Amino acid sequence: MSVKKILSIVSTVLVMSLAFVGCAKTETQAPNNEQPAEQEQQQEQEPEEQAPSFDTDKDITVIARDAASGTRGAFHELMKIKVKEDGTEIDKLVVGALEFDGTDKVITAVEGDEYGIGYISLGSASERIKALNVDGVEPTIDNIKSGDYAVARPFLLVTKGEESDLVKDFISFTESVQGQQIVEEKHYISSVSDPVEYTASNMSGTIKFAGSTSVTPLMEKLQEVYKELNPNVSFEMQSNGSSQGIKAAIDGSYDIGMSSRELKDEEKSQLNEHVLAMDGIAVIVNNENPISDLSSEDITKVYTGEITKWSEVE
Repeated sequence: MSVKKILSIVSTVLVMSLAFVGCAKTETQAPNNEQPAEQEQQQEQEPEEQAPSFDTDKDITVIARDAASGTRGAFHELMKIKVKEDGTEIDKLVVGALEFDGTDKVITAVEGDEYGIGYISLGSASERIKALNVDGVEPTIDNIKSGDYAVARPFLLVTKGEESDLVKDFISFTESVQGQQIVEEKHYISSVSDPVEYTASNMSGTIKFAGSTSVTPLMEKLQEVYKELNPNVSFEMQSNGSSQGIKAAIDGSYDIGMSSRELKDEEKSQLNEHVLAMDGIAVIVNNENPISDLSSEDITKVYTGEITKWSEVE
């Protein structure tokens, strides 16, 4: 074989070898070109932000009812926020407390303030807020009936002098099997030990009510069912607080006053009193608040200003 032919063969082999090596490099490098893109994508994915924890060093927002509220009167008396000094009754509610003239306004305020505390009728409690145990006792109907949950008060209907036949008939309905069933369906406690069945009277006329915003939701349902049985009866109602309802009954401007507190001695001497139901008062906080129990002593200190931060609650 000639030298020229040998050189030609060697040259061909070298060219093929170089081509093979080039392909191999291309195949092995291709995955490496994808790695930076993957790493860049991973870097772009930032960790999820964690929700801030409840800061116990924040000031407590104290939320209360207005001065005309029966809920306030009962709660402040039960929690010793209202006391007698030298024969004078003094409400020691902390200066700067937010005061609202309706149950739902208190719920809305606590719902919107992570560090708020308030109080409402137990029958108005909902998932919008958290109802606390008091002195280790859960606010339930059974615990109120047993007396274990002591933060409770009556719902009263009050009238002045001789009641009209229509007013008597309505009150008898509230004390009947049907009326007390509505009381329990609305998560209050029946006040009648042996209720009897109510029979429609077919009366006509108008009954005027005024008073407690806590009693109002229950009263609206009672009126609705009573009107179904007695369609010629109509109602007028003003929800303006227990004290105003009691005053309206005393001066005769309304037929029935609604109260969510006990009557004072001077009021009792002027009015007829009917216990519609029993109700607990729930101490409420924001759902983000980790606290689930407060002592009566701490509640008093919060509402009188001795305790101002959640870190001070034992």
